[in-house]
Amino acid sequence: MQPAWKGDREMVQYVGLRFCLSILAFASIFSSVAHSQSEFRIRDIVRLKGQEENVLQGLGLVVGLKGSGDGNMKPMIRALARSMQLMGGQVAADIQGRLVEKDIESAKNVALVFVTATVPPSGAQPGDKLPCTISAINAKSIEGGNLMMTPLLGPRADQPTVFALAQGPIIIDSPRQLTTGRIADGCKMEAAVQTQYLANDQITLILESSQSSFSMAQQIEDTVNDYVRNGMNLSFDEQSISSSQDSESSAIALDQMHVVVKIPANYRYRPVQFISMILDLPLVNQKQNKRVTIRQREGIIVIGDDVTIAPVAISHKNLTLSTRSTSPSAVSAGGNFVGLGVDRKTPLNQQTTLKQLVDALNLLAVPTDDIVSIIKAIDRQGNLYGELVID
Repeated sequence: MQPAWKGDREMVQYVGLRFCLSILAFASIFSSVAHSQSEFRIRDIVRLKGQEENVLQGLGLVVGLKGSGDGNMKPMIRALARSMQLMGGQVAADIQGRLVEKDIESAKNVALVFVTATVPPSGAQPGDKLPCTISAINAKSIEGGNLMMTPLLGPRADQPTVFALAQGPIIIDSPRQLTTGRIADGCKMEAAVQTQYLANDQITLILESSQSSFSMAQQIEDTVNDYVRNGMNLSFDEQSISSSQDSESSAIALDQMHVVVKIPANYRYRPVQFISMILDLPLVNQKQNKRVTIRQREGIIVIGDDVTIAPVAISHKNLTLSTRSTSPSAVSAGGNFVGLGVDRKTPLNQQTTLKQLVDALNLLAVPTDDIVSIIKAIDRQGNLYGELVID
């Protein structure tokens, strides 16, 4: 419903109020963006060497199936017989002590499965519970089954150390995949898995692959060294100790992915505090916008604002598109030519952005799969000024 204006004065006041609100909203958005950029820290793009995920694994038995088990599979029968014997079950044996498997070889409600559990990078302590994944080896389905007590070894399976025990009812997430399930909190830690991140009083920062570059590694080295040389907000006595014992560089970039940082002498007995301060140091995100990420299965294209393309001409079915047209968004009389308003004399910083090209293709109802193919072709030709990441 349109407001009933009493006069031009009220209309001017209303328009002015809406304008002020728009300015405030824009300022709020700009402030939040600037704030988020200023909060870009070392911790956002690195991890400590030694703090990685570890996988525990083991072989177990699932019981309670509805005839969809392994049937007459010898490894399952031997495992079931051995398990029954360990739990006090009456299993016949021959004169040489070998278990007689004929009594249980017709078990169709049992399946031999792989059991895996992932320990987080921070490690795990006895009593912690983790989710575990169950995968059938030969069974047609493990739906409705219950995993018997299964010891999990690892991270190296050749080391016979039991780190956890897994058991419980299996949950099937997808009706199309009845041979794989999970148990929420079905893995209980029995031994500690600790990750070592200190070696010879130094740590190693590993950059994420999406952010690794020589310039970023050098920036981290310079940032850490400047912070250490400037006293790290220490007291006067601690500054003198730091300057006398750590005059050399504390951080050294080995390559585009690894930066070694030496723990200062006055933090040797409190490395966690030093690491926390180092990881909170701000950085300039050099690769924030120069990237195109494509998730081909979902048909998602994420384009950075600064990704540009060189002057190109694209022919797609009955459509011809060029970035060399001098008239912006010009369409020929035939309806099959589009120009994006860039000629050969246009400076590099004013060239067509990839976003403009994608917007033009969307306007012409070009399918997403074809847009992805066009972007790949431009990148292969060397005319895409940015990093292309395909998931």
